Amino acid sequence: MTPPQRRRRFPKASPEPAPQPPQEGQGTPEGPKKNPERLYVITGPDGAERSELDLVTLIVAHADPPPSATPEQAALLRLCTAPLSVAELSAYLSLPFSVVTVLLTELLTAELVTARAPVIRQALADRSLLEAVMHGLQRL
Repeated sequence: MTPPQRRRRFPKASPEPAPQPPQEGQGTPEGPKKNPERLYVITGPDGAERSELDLVTLIVAHADPPPSATPEQAALLRLCTAPLSVAELSAYLSLPFSVVTVLLTELLTAELVTARAPVIRQALADRSLLEAVMHGLQRL
């Protein structure tokens, strides 16, 4: 038994031209092309130790980008004027987490940024604090 064949309802008069692959250095319509060679050029050889950074680790910049900084590092320093998580930085720069981690490690060793754990709030407030607030409100 042969499989059924599909037939077009309205055949086209001329065939569509085949899509051309992007030329060297050009990205796709969705965005710039991120190939492994480009990411290796951004991060350099991965022989150095990496910092222990989570997706939620907050990064804060201390100074403006120095002239010797790469474009990606300069972008990181400009973004980090207010505390941002590593996940947010990765999304804003459209770079993988591992690449952002390597870039941040270099900035941490140069002491241009500070990494700190996120502020975790307690689920419930302390009972003695709530009682003190209640008594203070009752006195008013």
